[in-house]
Amino acid sequence: MRLPFLRWLVKARDRPANSLFGSTYSFFFGTTSSGKSVNERTAMQTTAVYACVRILAETIASLPLHTFKHTASGKEKAIEHPLFHLLHDEPNPEMTSFVFRETLMGHLLLWGNAYAQIIRDGRGKVLALYPLLPDRMVVDRTLAGELYYEYRKDTGSAILRKEDVLHIPGLGFDGLVGYSPIAMAKNAIGMALACEEYGATFFANGANPGGVLEHPGVVKDPKRVRDSWNAVYQGSGNAHRIAVLEEGMKFQSIGIPPEQAQFIATRKFQITEIARIFRIPPHMIGDLEKSSFSNIEQQSLEFVKYTLDPWVVRWEQAMQRALLPSVEKKDYFIRFNVDGLLRGDYQSRMNGYAIGRQNGWMSSNDIRELENLNRIPDELGGDLYLINGNMTKLADAGAFYVE
Repeated sequence: MRLPFLRWLVKARDRPANSLFGSTYSFFFGTTSSGKSVNERTAMQTTAVYACVRILAETIASLPLHTFKHTASGKEKAIEHPLFHLLHDEPNPEMTSFVFRETLMGHLLLWGNAYAQIIRDGRGKVLALYPLLPDRMVVDRTLAGELYYEYRKDTGSAILRKEDVLHIPGLGFDGLVGYSPIAMAKNAIGMALACEEYGATFFANGANPGGVLEHPGVVKDPKRVRDSWNAVYQGSGNAHRIAVLEEGMKFQSIGIPPEQAQFIATRKFQITEIARIFRIPPHMIGDLEKSSFSNIEQQSLEFVKYTLDPWVVRWEQAMQRALLPSVEKKDYFIRFNVDGLLRGDYQSRMNGYAIGRQNGWMSSNDIRELENLNRIPDELGGDLYLINGNMTKLADAGAFYVE
């Protein structure tokens, strides 16, 4: 007899939300309210989107990435493990670790999913990782409920088992696949594209609004008059030229000046809007309007804590799940090192080290490793943990007077 809760369990294992070919959210893409067509590639033509994607992709790619092993005293780098070299240096013969992670992070930010094919030997050892384009990947289930990946190419398609794919999903509704931030924010990005096009057109027309030429009589050939006017005065290269009007002609402007349309303010708002989508501090993409010397460092630390850290955890857990065999997961783990991004200025670091050294929870070598300095030999006291001699227990205070 099947228990009732098992029926719900089977029913919950539906097909992934993006089982359609390419981007799941194709129904989200297309023409926006601004009239501009937005997809992952056209969005990158917006400077704010390009800057946000580049900042996050390059930051994730530049972080030290190591495979660690649990030890009796804590942890140590598992340099002998095959994944250490693969993730830290060269995931495949064609790419460095930086380029590989930068590529996958770009996919994750634009499509909401990052995929890489896992190449294994006969014993299951990981030999290489190759990026796969998200817009060619379809995630689906078999009739038995097992996940599989179908990668569609120009020459056909290939079916990949879930064990052969490193899948890093972004925010999604089913926990299996992520939704594209570009698709979800297409109207904001479309408006930014429209603003840029309007500005480019405005300057292409000589930075002058459109208008009409008024003639007191009847113009026999209006096309000739219009073409001759445009030939002399249209275009940014002809801006500020002195117009010569004959036969009592007058130029009457009918355009709306950009200041009245708040063109510049709209462009600034769209930059902030796109930065909000990717949770990037505005000062990191060149908007210093609300930044100052006193809060830049704090904003940078918040970037690591609230923006970068969730992506780091997402990467770490996806790699551990897909790359480490079940028998090794209790002994090994994969970690990014973000300590370098969290370091303050030189004086703040030295004050912090002094407190840790004087209170006995940091040795000289602990401090030197954080500063990328060579270790002091153990015989010279590099690993000693010291504490100030005037520190004592409250119960022993004044004991020497009693004696």
